[in-house]
Amino acid sequence: MNAADTAWILTSTALVLLMTLPGLALFYGGLVQSRNILSVLMQCMAIACLASVLWLVVAYSLAFAEGSIWLGGLQKAFLAGVGRDTLFPGTGLPETVFFSFQMTFAVITPALMVGAFVERIKFSAVLLISGAWLLIVYAPVVHWVWGGGWLADRGVMDFAGGIVVHVTAGSSAAVIAVILGARGGFPKTVQPPHAPWMVMVGAALLWVGWYGFNAGSALGANVDAGMALLVTHMSAATASLVWIVIEWIRFGKPSLVGMVTGTIAGLATVTPASGFVGPMAGVLLGLIGGVVCYIAVDLVKHRWKIDDSLDVLAVHGVGGALGSLMVAFLAGLPGGTGLGETSAGSQFGVQLLGVGSVLVWSVIATIIIVLIVRALVGLRVNKDEEIEGLDFSTHGESGYRF
Repeated sequence: MNAADTAWILTSTALVLLMTLPGLALFYGGLVQSRNILSVLMQCMAIACLASVLWLVVAYSLAFAEGSIWLGGLQKAFLAGVGRDTLFPGTGLPETVFFSFQMTFAVITPALMVGAFVERIKFSAVLLISGAWLLIVYAPVVHWVWGGGWLADRGVMDFAGGIVVHVTAGSSAAVIAVILGARGGFPKTVQPPHAPWMVMVGAALLWVGWYGFNAGSALGANVDAGMALLVTHMSAATASLVWIVIEWIRFGKPSLVGMVTGTIAGLATVTPASGFVGPMAGVLLGLIGGVVCYIAVDLVKHRWKIDDSLDVLAVHGVGGALGSLMVAFLAGLPGGTGLGETSAGSQFGVQLLGVGSVLVWSVIATIIIVLIVRALVGLRVNKDEEIEGLDFSTHGESGYRF
C-alpha cells in the first residue's frame, strides 16, 4: 500500500461525495421554486443512498470485475474476495478505497439527471429510473472505458468522466425530459430560480469537490493529479468569465446564476481532458466550453422546446462531449502528456467513436427504462400536485414557513 496515494484518494472520495451532498442538491434546490426545494433535496439524497447500495451489491462488479469487453462479471458482487488488505491491481490503493472513490462517481452521475425532471416527476419513478439506469447504462459504460472494455482497448481518453459521467447523464436526462413532458407554462411562464444565493453556494461546493473528481482520478498523489487540479480550476474560472461577458453584452446585466452555470460548464468540459492537458489548454477548454454550452442552453430550451429544466444536456452533456473530442488536439500543447505515436486525427476518431457509441447506448437504454417505469408506476404527478408543489404533495413537508 502507498500511504500518500491512499490518503489522497480517501480525501478525493470525500470531495466527490461533497459534490452531490450538499453541492448538487443546493445548486439544483436553489434553481427550482420554493414549493419544490425539498423534493430536489430528497431526490439527490435518496439517489445517493440507492446508488451506494447498488454499487456494493452488483454495479461495482459489473464495472470493474473481469468479464467480456462489454460487461464485467459477478465475482466481486457484495465485494466478494476483497479483503481488508486487498490492493486494487496496478495501484497502491486498498481496493476498498478504490471501490469507495468510484462509488461517489456512481452516486453523482444519476443525481445529475435530477435537473432535467424537477418539479413534476413522481418520487417512485425517480428511484426506479435511477436504479435501473445505474445498472443498465452507467455500469456497462464504466466497464467499456475504465474497466478494460472495448473502448479502453481502442485507447479512448477519458481521464475523469467526460464520456462516462457527463455524456451518459446529459443525453439520458434529455430523453427523460422529452418523455415526461414540460412543466406547466413552459417556456413562457416558468418562474425564475427562487434562491440564486443557494445556487451559488451549491456551485462553489461543486467547484471544490471537482478537485477530488478530476485530480483524484489520477489514483495517486502524483504529477497528473497536480496538473489535473490546476487545469480544472483554470477552465472553471475562464468559463465563468465567459458567461459574465456574454450576459453583459446580451442583456446589459450579468447574473449570478448565469456566472455559476458557466462555472459548471467549464468544469464539465475540462473533466475528460484534465489529466492529459496543460494550463493553457485548461483556459481554452473553459473559453470554448463556456461559449458552446451557452449556445446549447438556448438551443435546447428555446429552439428545440425541451424542458431540460436545469440544463443537464446543454451544460453536462455538451460540455463533456466537447472536452472529450478536444483532448485529441490539446494533449500535445505545453504541459500535456502528448499522444505518443498516435496522430491527433486518429485519436479524434477514437474519441468520436467513444462519445457517439455511449450517446447512442444511453439514449436507447434510457428510452426503454423510462417506458417500462411509466407502465409500472407512471411518471408524472397530477396537475393539482404540480401546482401545489412536490414538497407537500409528495413528502408532506414545506421548505419554508411564512
